[in-house]
Amino acid sequence: MQFRTIGRSDLKVSPLAFGGNVFGWTVDEALAVRLLDAWLDAGFNFIDTADMYSTWVPGHIGGESETIIGKWLRQTGKRNRVVLATKVGKPMGEGKAGLAPAYIRAAVDASLSRLKTDHIDLYQSHDDDPNTPMEDSLAAFGELIKAGKVRAIGASNHTAPRLAEALDIAERAGLPRYECLQPLYNLYDRAEFEDALEPLCLARGVGVINFYALASGFLTGKYRSEADASKSARGGGATKKYLNARGLRILDALDQVAGPLGATPGQVALAWQISRPSITAPIASATSMRQLDELAKAAQLKLTPEAMALLDAASAETASAEQ
Repeated sequence: MQFRTIGRSDLKVSPLAFGGNVFGWTVDEALAVRLLDAWLDAGFNFIDTADMYSTWVPGHIGGESETIIGKWLRQTGKRNRVVLATKVGKPMGEGKAGLAPAYIRAAVDASLSRLKTDHIDLYQSHDDDPNTPMEDSLAAFGELIKAGKVRAIGASNHTAPRLAEALDIAERAGLPRYECLQPLYNLYDRAEFEDALEPLCLARGVGVINFYALASGFLTGKYRSEADASKSARGGGATKKYLNARGLRILDALDQVAGPLGATPGQVALAWQISRPSITAPIASATSMRQLDELAKAAQLKLTPEAMALLDAASAETASAEQ
């Protein structure tokens, strides 16, 4: 498997990241252990989670995903085989949120405790924090890097102007810079990233590990009618957002490309992202061994220029494409 470098850091990662948002939600601890073991056995090394996973589940307080990963790391001794990414900044209850230095210091220690490790490879700002000076946040991250608690930092859910500002501040003040961006990006959700963030990341050497790479499962072809919404916990949201003329056109193009390759629509959707020069590693989740096997095969799939062009045209977010 060909590994890729995140930005200008020394982190080498597989071309797909396993999304840990499902752990403690739609994947229990026993299945999570099987999936994580299989992920490494398939040659991958990149796992992404966040401290607030999964606060949206009734009765959860956050930290459930990190706790499951931490138990697995402690029990298996596989920490040295994993590039581990987590995030800070989204609400964790009781005023715990944002990127104030004191909170970053407290949050990283809490994550390290749950993950049962002495360092986090990639620590990401889960949200922009307009109430805290960027220089203060970056300085706090710098302290964590000097202390050996963090190896590199990244940003998630940042606009192009704010990411550019953060990069400029880091360069000017001699502080650690965001080595990667974690944006929403897939064959359907293209414009938000491609219009301004993608050119910025390419120009400044910032890696990209995009989330919702399969559009909440829609790009697997699982949801082709309203009746399919009941197939999973995310089905209702997926059909509401993506089940329209453009979404069905994208699925048709995926089917056209997948057929001759003996692949699935989901594998093709991921391969399209992996082939883009700006993308380091899309983030995708699996809730079964079958789904994990499908992800593994996607990383080996090579698309022709003709296939890429067909998918580009079908998914274009332009007025002409909608006609």
